[in-house]
Amino acid sequence: MDLPVLNASATAETGGGCDSHSCGSSDDQLGHLPEHIRAKVHNHPCYSEQAHHYFARMHVAVAPACNIQCHYCNRKYDCSNESRPGVVSEVLTPDQAVKKVMAVAANIPQMTVLGIAGPGDPLANPERTFATFRELSEKAPDIKLCVSTNGLSLPESVEELSKHNIDHVTITINCVDPDVGAKIYPWIFWNNKRIMGREGAAILIEQQQKGLEMLTARGILVKVNSVMIPGVNDEHLVEVSKVVKSKGAFLHNVMPLIAEPEHGTFYGLMGQPGPTHEDLQKLQDACAGDMNMMRHCRQCRADAVGLLGEDRGQEFTMDKIEDMEIDYPAAMVKRAEVHAQIARELEIKDQARAAKAELVAIQGQKKDGPKTRPVLMAVATKGGGVINEHFGHASEFLIYEASEFGVRFIGHRKTIPYCEGGDTCGDGESALDVTIRELSGCEVVLCSKVGYEPWGPLEAAGMQPNGEHAMEPIEDAVLAVYAEMGAAGKLDAKPELQQKAA
Repeated sequence: MDLPVLNASATAETGGGCDSHSCGSSDDQLGHLPEHIRAKVHNHPCYSEQAHHYFARMHVAVAPACNIQCHYCNRKYDCSNESRPGVVSEVLTPDQAVKKVMAVAANIPQMTVLGIAGPGDPLANPERTFATFRELSEKAPDIKLCVSTNGLSLPESVEELSKHNIDHVTITINCVDPDVGAKIYPWIFWNNKRIMGREGAAILIEQQQKGLEMLTARGILVKVNSVMIPGVNDEHLVEVSKVVKSKGAFLHNVMPLIAEPEHGTFYGLMGQPGPTHEDLQKLQDACAGDMNMMRHCRQCRADAVGLLGEDRGQEFTMDKIEDMEIDYPAAMVKRAEVHAQIARELEIKDQARAAKAELVAIQGQKKDGPKTRPVLMAVATKGGGVINEHFGHASEFLIYEASEFGVRFIGHRKTIPYCEGGDTCGDGESALDVTIRELSGCEVVLCSKVGYEPWGPLEAAGMQPNGEHAMEPIEDAVLAVYAEMGAAGKLDAKPELQQKAA
């Protein structure tokens, strides 16, 4: 069976079920963008699917106040055990934030981006936010600066944002219909008044759309975040995607609702369910027909530090930073060397990807031959785009879909490291039980090593453990395993897929 290595812009005409914006390798996410935009995001881990394997980011929590209330949000302070937006261990002054950024950048040379994302709304705390940006623009000019906002105060802040080294802004837009918004936002604080329900939602939506247009008119890149809330805005988000694309946003990040009761949010306490992995993927695929989709978001804390999927914040608390000697000019030289090394590695991979894409283009023209079904595979990785994590140490798995049209990244699923052992919740569910439940739908688990004990339960759950591709590039390994499955006759298409392909 001939299998392509990367996506060949599969379309309905060639029997595929997705387009080039949603399928294929990580590079496809940015491949069609103008060069000047690609240059801005190639090393931005939150904006580039490929970059998140190699480059780190950090958030500084200088913005405690918020000007809206969301039913899915509960800001928590001095909390080290939760990983979700709005949670921080310490709120910083602008001076503390600058010192922390320089300490982290000096010790993590892969860091490229500093963002302010809370724990409230940065633009509801303009003095603290812009004081931080002003000082960082002067002292750490090699760091990209970003801001994430709900958009209510955005229009009045666009001019100030454009004065700094800020060319990336994220706006959380959950709806473009005030009736839907009334179910998400109980109130906003606007012109010194608390405005409730639909009226408040309408003002918020108007401000978000106005701010989005103002940013894009100034050449500032805009990513839109949307929280998928089943039964509230899930069906509506396809329309949201169309609207924000028409106004200039270049990337859409549809995230799952986090609503565990222990977090204390309104939705959590009221029993509002989050989406299943399958429902989230289906909605992301539906939106992908209108614009680029971000699928690697980790819904980070407001004080996150490190690569996406890891949090090194406890290494850089203010008490530890006070004892550090920071030579930032020397650190900038080291950072430049590390970034150049990463660039060389990515160039080699890009060349290999281009050669494979040419092969795929030829193979994609073949309309005869057996049709095969797609397969989901879970991958354990520490970063670098390779399989380099032990099954028992993984706190998350990246999910890839292999098909006759190539490989595409689907998302990530958080788990509890199996090697921590013990019960994880009141009903005695073990860490392995949690992992198996979270990886539902996957047929292969790729890792650098897997022990004998979890092997049997994984196979019993329909997942084949595989430690034979340690330190190999993820996409190459996924396609190699897919080819092995094809050779073993395990990829016969289901009847409904055969009919669709015909």
